[in-house]
Amino acid sequence: MSDLRDVAMQSKAWPFEEARALLKRYEKAPPEKGYVLFETGYGPSGLPHIGTFGEVLRTTMIRRAFEVISDIPTRLICFSDDLDGMRKVPENVPNQEMLYANIQKPLTSVPDPFGEYDSFGAHNNAMLRRFLDTFGFEYEFYSATEFYGSGQFDPTLRLMVERYDDIMAIMLKSLREERQQTYSAFLPIHPETGRVLYVPMKEVNAKDYTITFDDETGREWTLPVTGGNVKLQWKPDFGARWAALGVDFEMYGKDHATNTPIYDGICRTLGGRAPNHFTYELFLDELGQKISKSKGNGLTIDEWLHYASSESLSYFMYQKPKTAKRMHFDVIPKAVDEYHQQLRGYATQDAAAQLNNPVYHIHRGNVPASDMVIPFAMLLNLASVSSAETKETLWGFIARYVPEASPEQNPGMDAAAAFAVRYYNDKVKPTKVFRLPTEPERAALEDLLAELRVWQGGADAEALQNLVFAIGNKHEFQPLRDWFKALYEVLLGASEGPRFGGFIALYGVNETIALIERALAGDLVA
Repeated sequence: MSDLRDVAMQSKAWPFEEARALLKRYEKAPPEKGYVLFETGYGPSGLPHIGTFGEVLRTTMIRRAFEVISDIPTRLICFSDDLDGMRKVPENVPNQEMLYANIQKPLTSVPDPFGEYDSFGAHNNAMLRRFLDTFGFEYEFYSATEFYGSGQFDPTLRLMVERYDDIMAIMLKSLREERQQTYSAFLPIHPETGRVLYVPMKEVNAKDYTITFDDETGREWTLPVTGGNVKLQWKPDFGARWAALGVDFEMYGKDHATNTPIYDGICRTLGGRAPNHFTYELFLDELGQKISKSKGNGLTIDEWLHYASSESLSYFMYQKPKTAKRMHFDVIPKAVDEYHQQLRGYATQDAAAQLNNPVYHIHRGNVPASDMVIPFAMLLNLASVSSAETKETLWGFIARYVPEASPEQNPGMDAAAAFAVRYYNDKVKPTKVFRLPTEPERAALEDLLAELRVWQGGADAEALQNLVFAIGNKHEFQPLRDWFKALYEVLLGASEGPRFGGFIALYGVNETIALIERALAGDLVA
């Protein structure tokens, strides 16, 4: 363990870099509360999206890295801001009319449009927890509704009243002049309508810890700030929660970065110590637009898991967290194959390289061997040319190419075959466009066909690749990649594809001969 810790203290992997920065926080004395607290926040205004998962995954990776280099216990809280008022109705949920009738009510007071839970907030919280539990995260779930209503937040809310002027001074600096006139850090929950009110305060009373305000009709109310009668605006809520819980680490998206001084300032004003932060780049859809819970754009966790393993998703999330990521279906095959490349490399690496390998952080150091004997991208091409409807069709080719492989001995490969058939039929097949070869391409294909008809080299992928290269050079394709592009577009209906020699070896020489004959006859474009 000491040797591993020594290596981890030098590792350039970003989870270890963040863990070391967090350890410095307590280099003089351990935390008085007895543990280091990690937190992630979730706004349940819509169905959880894949970015929420990524935030918890990445935080967990840093937590586990911290546990390698330190003996201080850790906790992870996933905090749901479910007391927020529903400011707009999500586009991707049923019963829109009912939701519009409950606009501005706390999410835990809005009826569940799916009719499955006590509230819309409870429904979305359950979806989040189901997603997190699928991946085996160890976390404690906190609900803002319970946090405010149970009294756990009351001491901090009283401090908010006592130091209200200091809090407002921090907030007003960040607001436009017209917003300053009506802004309040407190949002009362109307005793009759149940709506979250955005109204100015007439009085904030530090003697009895109450606020006085007029509602939209002009009627005056006085409410205690405790007991769930009010909630905080979201920026003050960030800092106040850090102070109340003693949060040591929280990551959030780039869109929050400019607010960090506000969050930190409020936390310190309330007697807390601002946590370490990690700002990640945003998740985008295929058009480059930010993923939104209310729009439902971009991939969901369920959609990814419909086409690939959870580990491939974790791999995708590990990569370059400070670089914006486009979350769309086309990224899945690449993530699957790169994940397995890293698995295969792990066993041959020294300790330093292993700690820099994404699979170490995905599997918490207990890294399995890859049993993928065929790349996922190759399986997709195989599904295409064989018109595979079941994984058994693909296994007919796999077993011939790698006789020692089987669904029983290669369960990961077996699952990937099923994923490949599903992905091909849903996402690739509808977009495939075959074309006829040009005259120079036809001449090269006829040459390849003639060579394959007399081929005696068996399923030697490297020898077949050399043959394909030789024909491309013979026909003077400039650049040579145009020859391979032609093979993909004419034979596979795609602009990109696998190493073609490996494809021939897997699909079969005779089967490839038949495929080329069909392409030359124009059958594939028919």
